[in-house]
Amino acid sequence: MNVFKTSWYSHRIGRDMPVKVYGHYGFPLLMFPTAAADFEEYERFYLVEMIRPWIEKGLVKCYSIDSVNSWTWMNSRIHSSERARRHEAYDQYVMQEVVPFIWLNQGNRDGIFTTGASMGAYHALNFLLRHPQVFGGTVAMSGAYDLSPWTGGYMDELIYMNSPRHYMPNLNDHGYLEMLRYRGKGIHILTGQGSYEAPHQSKEISDILWSKGIWHNLEMWGHDMPHDWPTWRRMLPAFMRYQTGWAG
Repeated sequence: MNVFKTSWYSHRIGRDMPVKVYGHYGFPLLMFPTAAADFEEYERFYLVEMIRPWIEKGLVKCYSIDSVNSWTWMNSRIHSSERARRHEAYDQYVMQEVVPFIWLNQGNRDGIFTTGASMGAYHALNFLLRHPQVFGGTVAMSGAYDLSPWTGGYMDELIYMNSPRHYMPNLNDHGYLEMLRYRGKGIHILTGQGSYEAPHQSKEISDILWSKGIWHNLEMWGHDMPHDWPTWRRMLPAFMRYQTGWAG
């Protein structure tokens, strides 16, 4: 498995932002870490190892990046409006730096899939919903898609436009919705129903997507599937089998 790391300094975020790349060929998969974790988290917790067969076969090429959640939504030392402003800088970093890097590295502009678990699932789905012209699909595992608990109920324009539970019900732009409907078969929302999972969050955002005519795949895994790495180490390979048509 080919692995290399590149990094650059993002002036918008104000820190070194590395990217780790796994593989040599295949569809691009952008990986968002959980909570306040870093770009090597999925390797440390063996999620990359679980999809190694698809990586080595040249069916997927993974790009793992840092989170900034401890500077944004999880930073209780600053006002929620500042958290949102910092998150918007992260959005610009992904769209203006990470996406062009992936396109250049891939040699084409094929739709990038996103993935993540827990807080990473929020990012994976939110980036797709906000930028369907760039992202081709997502596999969001055990996510929560309402920012209200992180902001204490405070809402402003930037928070609203980054909280799928809030902006999706009011999204009525025909052209935008058509882009999302076109991406529908690439949208996978997965959740367990075991300890510390919040399956109602996945069911709620699924209901909203259906109300907008956006086809997608919702999977409610069993009550024996907790909010933890063993669950995600089963979910992501299941997605790879579906996406590539190869059992591994």
